Amino acid sequence: MSTMNTVGRPTAPNQVQTKPATLTGGRGLLQNEPLIFEGEGWGKTGVDLPEPKTDGSDLGDLVRKDPIGLPGLSEPEAMRHYVRLSQKNHAIDLAIYPLGSCTMKHNPRLNEKMARLPGFSDIHPLQPMSTVQGALELMDTLAHWLKTLTGMPAVALSPKAGAHGELCGLMAIRAAHEASGQHEKRRKVLVPTSAHGTNPATAAFVGYTVVEVAQTEDGRVDVADLAAKLGDDVAAIMVTNPNTCGLFERDILEISRLTHEAGAYFYCDGANFNAIVGRVRPGDLGVDAMHINLHKTFSTPHGGGGPGAGPVVLSQALAPFAPAPWVVHDDSGYALIEREEGDAAQAFGRLCAFQGQMGMYVRALSYMMSHGADGLRQVAEDAVLNANYIKARLSDLMSAAFPDGPCMHEALFDDEWLKGTDVTTLDFAKAMIDEGFHPMTMYFPLVVHGAMLIEPTETESKAELDRFIEAMRLLAQAAKAGDVDRFKGAPFHAPLRRLDETRAARSPVLRWTAPEGSNQAA
Repeated sequence: MSTMNTVGRPTAPNQVQTKPATLTGGRGLLQNEPLIFEGEGWGKTGVDLPEPKTDGSDLGDLVRKDPIGLPGLSEPEAMRHYVRLSQKNHAIDLAIYPLGSCTMKHNPRLNEKMARLPGFSDIHPLQPMSTVQGALELMDTLAHWLKTLTGMPAVALSPKAGAHGELCGLMAIRAAHEASGQHEKRRKVLVPTSAHGTNPATAAFVGYTVVEVAQTEDGRVDVADLAAKLGDDVAAIMVTNPNTCGLFERDILEISRLTHEAGAYFYCDGANFNAIVGRVRPGDLGVDAMHINLHKTFSTPHGGGGPGAGPVVLSQALAPFAPAPWVVHDDSGYALIEREEGDAAQAFGRLCAFQGQMGMYVRALSYMMSHGADGLRQVAEDAVLNANYIKARLSDLMSAAFPDGPCMHEALFDDEWLKGTDVTTLDFAKAMIDEGFHPMTMYFPLVVHGAMLIEPTETESKAELDRFIEAMRLLAQAAKAGDVDRFKGAPFHAPLRRLDETRAARSPVLRWTAPEGSNQAA
């Protein structure tokens, strides 16, 4: 690759000079920004406050005697501090975010605008229902389309994330077994080896014993092992489909049949619903409960501005046990069923204090309505197309974990192709940072050695995919050519160099401490 000289023209590789370290710690136009506690603002304030009219003597021992321990910043200083910090972050608005199983895609600004409308953003959960009829109608409409897209008769909107949805589904399953008098006997939950880590954790949290189900050589549930472990002591199975290896479970109907024959329920992890939305209805596959990450499939990516939302769709058998609240309506308007009585007598309880995350409801419905039925179908088609394009373009240099047949929403590679190079998956990921790309998911799923899991999502253009693929190909060629130093020392161009990740995880420094002898308060 060529570099650029001072007037912007390419420089031949043999003319590249070693870059001297900067004198200030800044790099180009990126400022070297210290922690806010390391600044010089300890003796000032950016706000003029009136002198207090009382001396605080009525507070007794509660009067502060020591400095407050917070630096003072003017408005320009505060703005610059946070803008400089933002420049050190990677963001979906900057480039592709290839984390697998995370669906880090573009978040339409239209949806953000809708979520900020008065009547959605400024309502209070304790307002009289007569004053929030529009919000309740939106919730009811969202519930309708979630049921339509999944082919399921009921939905619980209140869970606030995927794992919270798993908890909801398993508690509904437990309530159903308790109602039939089978709970004391059915104490096991079967979970495949490639499951998301939250699946076995949630099952254990609800009080079940987790039994692992084997995986076949082609990355799918081993149906024979599942059949051998199903029995009258099994409460449920938890299967992700499409699964964490980026593959559709081709035996899903047989898995469902065997599960129901054993008297157990089928919980589906819907984290990857964006790969099949508009194409497949989980209810048609025999699913009894499935959470849907609104903050992934329908608009808002992880960390997209607030709490997530993980509604759970339920089969006819589990619908009576759905948690309160839910929306009902008649000629007099909309209302919430909030107590476990009457029609909600079998509800297992509540999952949160109020109705869930309104902002995510608005974003999700905006996404659905702006796409329409054909657009949602295209979401799945483009997600799958983009992932297979990456797999096809990289498979000659990198080893696909499951090379036979197409993948779904994500392309999964192992580290077989790195053998003999002295470069690891972690080294390769760190070198990606130097090229301006956020690393893909590393070492997950655990069933694939040295896993590199890439999910391009449906919102990336071919041009951006080609830019990412070209960088991956150049790095792969450098690794195979023996350019080990490029990888072992990476990242060279990031604001911070490689950390001791083991030490950072085991001994994190979570509190800033003033240097010894400093007059700054801790």
